Amino acid sequence: MSYWYCLKHKTVEPDEGCRNADRLGPYETEAEAANALAKVEERNEAWDKADEKWDDEAE
Repeated sequence: MSYWYCLKHKTVEPDEGCRNADRLGPYETEAEAANALAKVEERNEAWDKADEKWDDEAE
């Protein structure tokens, strides 16, 4: 079984749930799915630091 984080309802869902366009995942555990937004933020920050050419404020 897989778990998904629903962006529309802000909850963890099983395979049967909202359409995939409204979800992040799949994740192996409910805990991973519940932490999806924190993981996205963590990755975004890492990518911003790793590739400064994408920084809109860099000259």
